[in-house]
Amino acid sequence: MNRTLLMVAACLAVFCWTKPMSQTQATTPVFSHDAATATFAGGCFWCMQPPFEKIPGVTKVIAGYTGGTKKNPTYEEVGGGGTGHMESIQVTYNPTQTSYLKLLDAFWKSMDPTDAGGQFVDRGNQYRSAIFYHNLEQRDLALATKASLAHSGVFGKREIATMIVPASAFYEAEGYHQDYYKKNTADYDRYRNGSGRDQFLEKTWRNASWSADSVSMDTFSKPEESVLRTMLTPLAYKVTQEGGTEPSFHNEYWNNHAQGIYVDVVTGEPLFSSLDKFESGTGWPSFARPLADGNVVEKDHSAIARGGTEVHSRHGGSHLGDVFDDGPAPGHLRYCIDSAALRFIAKEDLQREGYGKFRAAFRK
Repeated sequence: MNRTLLMVAACLAVFCWTKPMSQTQATTPVFSHDAATATFAGGCFWCMQPPFEKIPGVTKVIAGYTGGTKKNPTYEEVGGGGTGHMESIQVTYNPTQTSYLKLLDAFWKSMDPTDAGGQFVDRGNQYRSAIFYHNLEQRDLALATKASLAHSGVFGKREIATMIVPASAFYEAEGYHQDYYKKNTADYDRYRNGSGRDQFLEKTWRNASWSADSVSMDTFSKPEESVLRTMLTPLAYKVTQEGGTEPSFHNEYWNNHAQGIYVDVVTGEPLFSSLDKFESGTGWPSFARPLADGNVVEKDHSAIARGGTEVHSRHGGSHLGDVFDDGPAPGHLRYCIDSAALRFIAKEDLQREGYGKFRAAFRK
């Protein structure tokens, strides 16, 4: 491993390379009310575990390998650079206690996102930085924070090279790599000080005020076709990409009375608010108007024959439903939308998901 070149004491290099080769196993991501998974790569995984283990609400941080195609890779194989895998960490956290934005904040502030060839003294593709998203929500937040950081001036005119890619199989690294900074403190400190990571981070963030927590969801882009096939349910794909329609009265949001906003399930762009939702008797979510000007666009299509006009999201081009002129006053519009095209974000979750600017409307 390149990092061993900086060791003043040869024992660390000997320790790393003489450990017996052992089989690694793929982990299983978790997603429930009180547990979620996030995956990041920021060079040396020894250095990436500590920042996340300090965050309240994080329950586990595992060092491992991901991004490549070789099954059950070993430390020696990944370090050699021939597997396509990167040294990475997998974070398990409680989303009711912390947010993905807080994890992103820790990630961006723990490595050099402008380095396309590795991290500090560790060179090669196996030490690149990356965010591996497990769902479209994580993807949208990762893209938004990357764009915000790029325009913040923190790194001057240097381009942000961190990749944002779909998560793949994650293999837990050998036991002696887990919490290495605790088990081998002296060797870890020697490596970290010699690598230049701490000096870079201290200089970069000494006077910087940027924070992922303050990022607003203003950047939206449509994923590649292969990603959509993986991330969307078959129904969501049929509705948003093929212009399909879901059954009335048998969909997720037609009878949803919770307060919050509805965003495009594909891009995350804000579309409608519960404050404009009304009971139309049709069995589909109905809204009197869009939430954000310009994010819902009309397309003269087959809906005209039914007395309405088909509507799509602006940035993702997702088919949403139809708009009719039989809605409530004063606008008399009824946006009849398929639930499968939407993702609902409750008002109490708006800030942590990057939609904080819409909170004020629910305080009135």
